[in-house]
Amino acid sequence: MIQKIILSVFFYFFCSNILMAEYSHREFTDYLLQLQQKSIAAGVNQLTAERYIANIKIFKKANFSTDLQPSTSLEYFIPQAVPEITVSTARAMFQQHEPQINDLSRTYQVQPRFLMALWGMNSRFGERPGRFPGLSVLASLAYKGDKEAFYINEFIAALKLIEQTNITEDLLLSSSSGAMGQMQIMPSQLLKYGVDADNNGIIDVWNSMDDAFASTANMLHQQGWQYDSTWGRQVKATMMLDPNLHGLSTHHTFPQWQAYGVRRFNGNDLPQRNDMDVSLIVPDGPKGRLYLVYDNFRLLHQFNDTLYDTLAITYLSERIKQ
Repeated sequence: MIQKIILSVFFYFFCSNILMAEYSHREFTDYLLQLQQKSIAAGVNQLTAERYIANIKIFKKANFSTDLQPSTSLEYFIPQAVPEITVSTARAMFQQHEPQINDLSRTYQVQPRFLMALWGMNSRFGERPGRFPGLSVLASLAYKGDKEAFYINEFIAALKLIEQTNITEDLLLSSSSGAMGQMQIMPSQLLKYGVDADNNGIIDVWNSMDDAFASTANMLHQQGWQYDSTWGRQVKATMMLDPNLHGLSTHHTFPQWQAYGVRRFNGNDLPQRNDMDVSLIVPDGPKGRLYLVYDNFRLLHQFNDTLYDTLAITYLSERIKQ
């Protein structure tokens, strides 16, 4: 009797899982038809949309980004995220590719150390340019519903990359979050800022370091990167700060931050200049590290989900120039 009950329960859950899987598959198929119509409405050729959407399968490993910080502190995170082997590798890779990186730096007015830091942190110096089918990842992320409009736009941009450039579907590989190539940029960014730096007819940010670096440098330059500035600095507070002052959305000048009681980390006064929009970030809260960050930091932050990850990039950039 007990065995029959157990078998009945097992059979019930087994059939339920099959039915749920079939329902999910039908639902995703219906969603792809919606994506197809939205792509066509956005300017993608109907034949292109039908051809590539027909090959898409739901990608269960697709992982949309979150705004949660790691459950640690910067004191522990930075040494783990940027160990000494990463610093030494970055310096060695810069020496190896110094002439071409310096040429790109002069062309696009982005300091080499930031390009090297992005390369090292985003793909381990080109070792992880993406290995999942990009169209399936982006469609699955849109289907999941978190940031749906964002991922629909990226999916459409990916189709346009195939249609308007020589990038093929097989080449269009991404991470589980949809980012692509050695610098891990999104399809819409690649569509707008991509550069065929090695002049082989393909904007190949997966296999060509020249294309990856030039595309990223061009994007930063076009977005307003300041070549004569840096990313920010660690500071200290001489008095209790209003929590409403924290965050990238709050901008003040150096003299204003000085009046609020913020000083250089060594206790000296801040620069007396009024021509920069400066924000105060406190990733670990007011008792942790404090940073004043500039427009360049905001541009770097678009590559990452958390302030921790962006600060890891800036930390590596500092270590490269030492």
